[in-house]
Amino acid sequence: MKTQPPRLPTIIQGGMGVAVSGWRLARAVSIRGQLGVVSGTAADAVLARRLQLGDQGGHIRSALDAFPIPEIADRVLDRYFRPEGLRADQSFRSKPVPTVKFSQSLTDLTVLANFVEVHLAKRDQDGWVGINLLEKVQLPTLPALFGAMLAGVDFVLMGAGIPRQIPGVLDSLAALEETKLRLDVAGSPAVESKFATFHPTHYISSDTPELTRPKFLAIVSSNALATHLVKRCTPPVDGLVIEGPTAGGHNAPPRGPLQFDEDRNPIYGPKDDPEIEAIRELGVPFWLAGEYGSREKLHRALELGATGIQVGTPFAFCQESGLAPEIKAQVLDACANGTAHIRTDAGASPTGFPFKVVSLEGSLSEQSVYEARERICDLGYLRQPYLTEKGTIGYRCASEPIEDFIEKGGSAEETENRKCLCNGLLAAVGLGQRRSGVSEPPIVTAGDDLRNIARFLSNGKRTYTADDVLDDILAASDVAPPQEART
Repeated sequence: MKTQPPRLPTIIQGGMGVAVSGWRLARAVSIRGQLGVVSGTAADAVLARRLQLGDQGGHIRSALDAFPIPEIADRVLDRYFRPEGLRADQSFRSKPVPTVKFSQSLTDLTVLANFVEVHLAKRDQDGWVGINLLEKVQLPTLPALFGAMLAGVDFVLMGAGIPRQIPGVLDSLAALEETKLRLDVAGSPAVESKFATFHPTHYISSDTPELTRPKFLAIVSSNALATHLVKRCTPPVDGLVIEGPTAGGHNAPPRGPLQFDEDRNPIYGPKDDPEIEAIRELGVPFWLAGEYGSREKLHRALELGATGIQVGTPFAFCQESGLAPEIKAQVLDACANGTAHIRTDAGASPTGFPFKVVSLEGSLSEQSVYEARERICDLGYLRQPYLTEKGTIGYRCASEPIEDFIEKGGSAEETENRKCLCNGLLAAVGLGQRRSGVSEPPIVTAGDDLRNIARFLSNGKRTYTADDVLDDILAASDVAPPQEART
């Protein structure tokens, strides 16, 4: 197992949504000497559907050529690749749904998908590339991490939960050991832990280079969690991303009683602001996130002792991001004319976490679109494993058909206004499923920094690039270059 050189980036590009932070965006940021990040969430579905659309440009196939076990790549190509693509009325071929006992075909697809994203981001350049995963989406975690590591990923970032197991998991995978991840199974006694298991040697050949153990950055919103991950994890985390409630995607719930403003946004108060001095005293590198995508905020973060900042929303709508072009155009037009609107929806996500949603015509942000969609759970990334009365493991999602959820022990109240983020986020990047001629409606997430996007659209511009974002933030000559890691 190799170790990494002790240098750290000033700017981390956020790992956003499903394929919004794809390899093109991560590559553009990485080439500039900062940390480009790909999203590992639902990467298997992204790979399968892009292959069915014909793999425009041949990028996926070129990455699969570099995979150490050619026959595994060949099996995935045989199953999903459609050289002619799909007609507008055709559905995507289904893939296996994640379960505790991952099928071999889904394991292969997941390893390959994450390998492809990281490989393409790193190809022919030596900048930093990271991968972002969600603690809430546990079942694909082990094969996703290993696929990224096979491609030489430099950093792993994870939030939306308490990722206390990941530092040890990375050690185990880098040593090519059988690796286990304890799963959160509702109703299961602590003495009866359930585990996902992964065998790395299945994906190793005589030509596979020695693996580098990536650094692990935990995304947290509280001092208590930060302290736990630094002082009580074995090994401790390598760094922290301190994310406030203005960041996009899933947010931590407010501390204390849940209250709402006039727009039904949860109200966050002083208790939800992490104490930066206490974070600094933990002695690990940290980055500040949540409306920090500006030159002034970077200066402020450095003054507070941070290593740098994580920036999401400005990158989410640049040319290199994975959002569908028509969605980017619609949102950027709204930003330019001052009508862009975003709200923190406390009920949108089946996870129970608040989720930030951009108001967009034809999307799930509109109540009429939400109500017209048939409830279906056919991807299953956000399903909650639970212990059935028979002692077996079942799976339920608050966004699935209401009667199914209730039959599995859920309540009708838990299903109210719950959106299918799995299908909606795939639709936002142009990979939505089509059923009987009807396409899945998208859902678009962003942070509060959306209101500041107009600064990239001056002089009649209708779009902008990742370089424009980096130039804007790094324009001041006194901004520090990438830092040496603290010891």
